[in-house]
Amino acid sequence: MATRDNWSREEHILAFNLYSQIPFGTIHERNPKIQELAMLIGRSAGAVSRKLANFSRLDPFLHQRGIKGLTHGAKGEEEVWNEFEKQPEALAFESERLLAEREGKTVEEIAQIDTDDLPPPGRERDAIVRVRVNQSFFRRRVLSAYNFRCCVTGLSIKSLLVASHIVPWSVDTDNRLNPRNGLCLNALHDRAFDCGLMWVDKGFTIRLSAKLLKNKGDSDEMREWLFSFDGEPLLLPKNFRPDPNFLLKHAKRAQELNR
Repeated sequence: MATRDNWSREEHILAFNLYSQIPFGTIHERNPKIQELAMLIGRSAGAVSRKLANFSRLDPFLHQRGIKGLTHGAKGEEEVWNEFEKQPEALAFESERLLAEREGKTVEEIAQIDTDDLPPPGRERDAIVRVRVNQSFFRRRVLSAYNFRCCVTGLSIKSLLVASHIVPWSVDTDNRLNPRNGLCLNALHDRAFDCGLMWVDKGFTIRLSAKLLKNKGDSDEMREWLFSFDGEPLLLPKNFRPDPNFLLKHAKRAQELNR
């Protein structure tokens, strides 16, 4: 088994991949995902747990909460963290590719993406796969931050949850994989958020458009349920709290659509 002092770049990337996709409070050697990675790279679960915890010393949002991780870290952690800051899409894809190689799977299988509609092998297919793999990475990163619960309703059925971009993927290329540009929403509220029928106001307060009350095709009970969340606080995650500036941009756009 490898010693604690000679983590390779590949191992650091795999550790970062896992750090990005599990709730901070679950970083301990009893976590099955940490045990799986430990087996995969030939290290102890304790060593992997310490490595993941040490990434937190580089996490600015955790610093704001007074969580600093281990005092002394490795240079490799800083290099991988900084590389992700500069080229998030490239490193995210590489982390998934490396994981796929270790597990003897395709990157499509690791990212659990649908391949039925993909074109034949070639540049077009590679480009689409890269985008979908990174979208899957973003989804897992956001959903795990919210502990797999909708931040409006508290719904925890994973198949009904969506990692919704606050500022759309096509609009802000620099923040496509930034978890602070994401909300964990159920499919219905994700669509409402995307259409501008819902936004988040100052103080992380949920707001719903009055247009929802004017739809005569809905029952009174349905309208009452939809509007019951208006004015309620967003259920915030422990890590990767949504960026207020992103929410403000979305709120301005939503309010323009509702004029």
